Amino acid sequence: MRKKKKKHQFDIIPNIRIEEMAAEGKCLARHENQVVFITGVAPGDVVDLRITKQKKNYLEAVPVKFHAYSDLRTEPFCEHFGTCGGCKWQHIGYDTQLFYKHKQVKDNLERIGKIGHKPMEPIWGSDKTTYYRNKLEYTFSNNSWLTTEQIKSDQEYDRDALGFHIPGRFDKILDIKHCYLQPEPSNNIRLAVRQYAKMHNLVFFDMVRMEGFLRNLIIRTANTGEIMVILQVYFEDMPAINGLMEHLKNSFPEISSLHYVINNKGNETFHDLEVICYHGQPYIHESMEGLLFRVGPKSFYQTNSDQAYELYRITRDMAGLTGEEVVYDLYTGAGTIANFVARQAKEVIGVEYIASAIEDAKINSGINNITNTKFYAGDMKDVLNDDFIAEHGQPDVIITDPPRAGMHPDVVEKLNQIKAKRIVYVSCNPATQARDLEALSANYEVTKIQPVDMFPQTHHVENVVSLELKF
Repeated sequence: MRKKKKKHQFDIIPNIRIEEMAAEGKCLARHENQVVFITGVAPGDVVDLRITKQKKNYLEAVPVKFHAYSDLRTEPFCEHFGTCGGCKWQHIGYDTQLFYKHKQVKDNLERIGKIGHKPMEPIWGSDKTTYYRNKLEYTFSNNSWLTTEQIKSDQEYDRDALGFHIPGRFDKILDIKHCYLQPEPSNNIRLAVRQYAKMHNLVFFDMVRMEGFLRNLIIRTANTGEIMVILQVYFEDMPAINGLMEHLKNSFPEISSLHYVINNKGNETFHDLEVICYHGQPYIHESMEGLLFRVGPKSFYQTNSDQAYELYRITRDMAGLTGEEVVYDLYTGAGTIANFVARQAKEVIGVEYIASAIEDAKINSGINNITNTKFYAGDMKDVLNDDFIAEHGQPDVIITDPPRAGMHPDVVEKLNQIKAKRIVYVSCNPATQARDLEALSANYEVTKIQPVDMFPQTHHVENVVSLELKF
C-alpha cells in the first residue's frame, strides 16, 4: 500500500529569504511561524521552495527557483558540486565558511553545554582549501547516477562508475571525473584503474544483486610522499588481480604500498579481512614535528595531515605539560596524540577500543624511540576503572578525543570521579562535546576554546576545549 503523503508535502513556498546556516550544513528560513531547513542555498538567497518533508516542528525543502542570489555566494569550482555528497559549501566563500563554523561551535556550547559567554579563540583555518585530504575511498558500480540533464538528453551513457555514493542512496554512485580533495596522483590513479577495467572487461559491482568483480578503491597520499593503494574485489580471480596490480605498479612507480582485498561480505568494510600486500611495504608513513607515524591499510590517521598537526599542537599547548605529568590519552586510536605529547610528559597511558589500533600505537612509539608510553585495548567504560587507575597512577592531565557520538555517560561520570587537574577535550562534533561538557561542569571550568577547521568546503568542524578542576 502506497504511503499517504502529508498534507503540505511537495507544496511550493514562494519568495522565501534564506536567513542563516543551520546544523549539518543546511540553511534555515521561516514560513508561517515554522522553521524550514533547506539544502543547496546560502544565507541571503531569495528562492521558491518545494517542501520535501513535513515534521511536527519543522519542514524540509529544496530550492526550485532563485529570485536573488546572496552576496556570500562564490562560484563552485567542481563540476560535480550539487550532485556529489561532499564539499557541500563550495558555493560560499571560505571566510564565510569559517564564520559559520565558529558560530556552530559557539551556539552548541552555549545552548547545549550551558556554557556562558566564554571567550573563544578565532577559528584556526586551513591554508589549503582544496587538495588537503590524504585519503579517499571510491566505490565501483554498474549503475551510475545520471543527472537530470543527462536523463533529459535521451543519450546513452556508460553506466559503469568509479566514484562516490549519492547522499541517501547506497546503490547509486556518481562517476567522478576530477576530485579536488586529494592531491595527485590520486585522480590519475583512479582514472587509470577505471580505464584498465573497461579495456579488460572487468565487471563493476552491482550493489543490489551483490555480483560483479571490482568493489572499492582506496588511495592514501602521505606528507612524506609515500602512496598507498588498496583494491577490493568480490572474489578471487588471480589473473585479473595480477593484471591490474601490475598495471598500477608499472604505470605509477611512486606507489610505495600496493594491496588487494578479497571481500565477499555484504559491505565494503575490511577490518576483519586479510589485506594482501602485492608490492612495496605494507605501510606508509606520515610525518609530524620530526616524528614518523606508520599507517597501514587498516590504520586510522587524521585525513588532513597539515591541520592534524595544528590540532595536536593546540591540544598539547592546552595540556600545559612540564615533563612531570602522568597523562591519560582516551580514545587514543593509533596513538598519534599520545606519542606527539610524550616528549613533554612523564608518562602517557593510551586507551582505545580497537585492538589493531593499539598495536599501531605501540609500533609508532617504537619507531620513534619513545619509551614512556603504554597502550591498552578495551571498551573505555570498562577499562577506565579504579583498578586501572591504581595500577597506572592518578592522571594529572586527561586528553580525550572520542568519536562523533562523544563519551559514554559512564566515562564522563568516571572523569568526574577521577578529578584530574586538567582535561583537554578534542571533538569532531561540537554538539556531543557540549553535552559532555555540561555533565562535567559541576567539577570543571572551561578555560579555553579553540575551533579548528579540518575540512574546508564542508560544514564539519573540530573543537578543542581546556577544562580546569574547580577545587
